[in-house]
Amino acid sequence: MSTIPSWLDTFRAGASNFSVPQVLRHPLPGSRFAAVLVLFGEGPEGPDLLLIQRAVTLNNHAGQPAFPGGGIDPEDAGPVAAALREAHEETGLDPAGVEVLVTLPELYLAHSGYRVTPVAGWWREPTEVFVADPGEVASVARVPIAELVDPANRLNVRSPRGGHAGPAFRAGGMLVWGFTAGLLTEVLDVGGWSRPWDTTRTEDLPQEILDLAAGPSD
Repeated sequence: MSTIPSWLDTFRAGASNFSVPQVLRHPLPGSRFAAVLVLFGEGPEGPDLLLIQRAVTLNNHAGQPAFPGGGIDPEDAGPVAAALREAHEETGLDPAGVEVLVTLPELYLAHSGYRVTPVAGWWREPTEVFVADPGEVASVARVPIAELVDPANRLNVRSPRGGHAGPAFRAGGMLVWGFTAGLLTEVLDVGGWSRPWDTTRTEDLPQEILDLAAGPSD
């Protein structure tokens, strides 16, 4: 059984100061509760995080990179149980090998109406991960933190139709953007892993991503 590594000390100490951007606060009545698993592991290329790419057939967040997770069911004991269950259903990981570190503050996604609780964990006993539910997940990747914080892989993205530009990452063969990139940015900052990068670098989201984000047409 492996102990929690020292490279997680800064994150664990700073998690209580986790910042919730204004745009992710103030949920509307009727919002559905959800949870995601922010899973730290020690992979072949050093410390990493587990990410998935959602199936293009989904009604919400189709094709987007994400942390494993989903809605909290009535049978779940809370966000931790839901995050571990969803991660198992999506990636096949064994929840028994995950040590929960902290439950982060709830974040509100206005676009889909979810109130999301991030659950941070240490992958104490890693198991093989794969696309366990093709209806929900297109791919699974363990993405090295070093790749995520490489200044060459960081940028801002915006819709060509205008609007706010948000953070993004090119890592794990994916363009990580939207809610997941915002949460990932805060996680890397709190953990002390972030490196200086060109914050003026801004690109338009590719049209194929915009088409998927718009959802199925009538």
